[in-house]
Amino acid sequence: MENLKRILLSFLVLIITVNGFTQDYQKTIDGFQSSYLHEASGNLADAILDLKSIYDENSYELNLRLGWLTYSSGLFSDAQSYYNKAILLKPFAIEPRFGIVLPQAAMGNWNSVISQYEKILEISPNNTVALHRLGLIYYGQKDYLKAEKYFEKVVNLYPFDYDGLLMYAWTNFQLKKYREAKVLFNKALMNTPTGSSAMDGIKLLE
Repeated sequence: MENLKRILLSFLVLIITVNGFTQDYQKTIDGFQSSYLHEASGNLADAILDLKSIYDENSYELNLRLGWLTYSSGLFSDAQSYYNKAILLKPFAIEPRFGIVLPQAAMGNWNSVISQYEKILEISPNNTVALHRLGLIYYGQKDYLKAEKYFEKVVNLYPFDYDGLLMYAWTNFQLKKYREAKVLFNKALMNTPTGSSAMDGIKLLE
């Protein structure tokens, strides 16, 4: 009889605990839903308040979402803070790292942006978004040798991707590798026959 009482008590505690978790989750889900609706209507301030009212610093999801909303509101320092908390909570996740580069780039912190993309590539070595963006940064800095390394890998992974072919072509052009550039421009045009940048490249090589 005593054992039966213990089993019933344990079962009752389990029900109460599960019910509490369900209520907590529902409150969080409702907060997210309200936040999405406010964002969709352009009311970012209330979209942020919806989540601040249920904020838990140990919630990866809340920090990630608040990072995006504060960035979208132009609150770049706040955005970095939220994204950093998300990174600390999930150090092997790449989405908060892709998130934090937005306020970092907006503030001109390009060394931090490069660092984040390099970390993403440590976690996910064949991530073509990070590879392409690093290539673009180095191309913009006129460091064509570094840019070449990243664009080459993108094209090795996606040999018929227009953007990858195009930037690899322009990088080769800047390095005076004209034969390689011409081949790449033509391949880019096979993908997108009306690609104006690729056509410009071909004209320069005629």
